[in-house]
Amino acid sequence: QSLIINQFSTASESGNHMTVVEQITPASALGQYSSFRRDTITLTWEDRRQGHGKRRSDSGTEFAISLPSGTILKAGDCFILADAATIVEVREASEPVYVIRPTTPQEWAYYAYHVGNRHQQVMIGPTELIFLQSPAVRSLLEQLHVSFTADERPFTAALANVGHSH
Repeated sequence: QSLIINQFSTASESGNHMTVVEQITPASALGQYSSFRRDTITLTWEDRRQGHGKRRSDSGTEFAISLPSGTILKAGDCFILADAATIVEVREASEPVYVIRPTTPQEWAYYAYHVGNRHQQVMIGPTELIFLQSPAVRSLLEQLHVSFTADERPFTAALANVGHSH
């Protein structure tokens, strides 16, 4: 079984060719690329939501991505740069977050209601709610008189693929 690599090269402003990757390859499908060099790209939540644009790997390899609309990159996703004989694996960057730990079903519902009502992104853990740090989130948590801690960890919002409008 052969794997189709959807990529092409395009001339950049400097006249150099840049590989444009159009699909994500799972790490489990990389067997035939064992001779390729391995690299990583560490991306924030916002960067992982952007499916188009120029990228630079952690070691400096430049390439571009043009992924289907709505694609959200996650740790372990890989880009095959055939021209450079390189596999670039996505890593999720640690980001400054606020963490709250509801202790009752009522607290979970109360916090979720207020966060959703203010359209703030939230990551839902088994025992905690995690928010990217921002003045708006800090103000909300203080208004709700919620005990919270500051931390750093990778962030992926819940319901990341769900559209919303009023």
